[in-house]
Amino acid sequence: MCIIFFAYKAHPQYKLVFAANRDEIYERPTKSAEFWKDYPNVLAGRDLEKNGTWMGISKRGDFSAITNYRDFSLLIDDPISRGNLVKDYLIKGYSPKTYMEKIKDERQKYNPFNLLVGNTSALYYYSNVDNKIKEIRPGIYGLSNALLDTPWPKIIRGKKRFKEMINSNREIDFSDLYRILFDKWSPKDEELPDTGIGIRRERILSSIFIESPNYGTRASTLLLIDVKNHVTFIEKSLKNISTREWNEVKYEFDII
Repeated sequence: MCIIFFAYKAHPQYKLVFAANRDEIYERPTKSAEFWKDYPNVLAGRDLEKNGTWMGISKRGDFSAITNYRDFSLLIDDPISRGNLVKDYLIKGYSPKTYMEKIKDERQKYNPFNLLVGNTSALYYYSNVDNKIKEIRPGIYGLSNALLDTPWPKIIRGKKRFKEMINSNREIDFSDLYRILFDKWSPKDEELPDTGIGIRRERILSSIFIESPNYGTRASTLLLIDVKNHVTFIEKSLKNISTREWNEVKYEFDII
């Protein structure tokens, strides 16, 4: 993922409301979200190049998502794919805190990342950049390619709209969530972060929804867990790059 907005135990009807965009090179082979044939309890999209995933949930209620941390000076030689961090949590049944402690010990094997792992009882955040495991308290959060709640313009904008929707305490409207995820607004140059990639690329990456000739938002995913542990998972994914045709899948189930 490249941007995530989430409300954790902040809505009277939902334990979790999660809205996220995955940004990636268009040509990278990818499979839309489904229950995996090799791990039938896992619902997630799949990166067919490295066989990992960026976001998913299991029938047990374990869920996880990851974003890259944008600092090219921190890249290492021969890293393990960061998509394995999400996949391994979903298939192996660790508790969230135990898994984060394990990953903290192995942090130097990966390029910089932000990782969220949780279940119906707890949610944790960890980045191998600041190397701190954080238990998430009830509230509303935004995460992109810097540390959690770093005030990049698109995080401030999206989080404000997300917070207004959550704090209204009304039934969640999926179309409202997608309006946030499909927002192409860009800030002024002087408001952009400097992550070492140059102003032209900062502009391209400055919006919540990204479009460029070779790279952009390829999947927009909603994950909701209500107070009765009923899961709703909706993914809109870019099916045809040339025609900008999108595919939508929706899954619902009760956590076992």
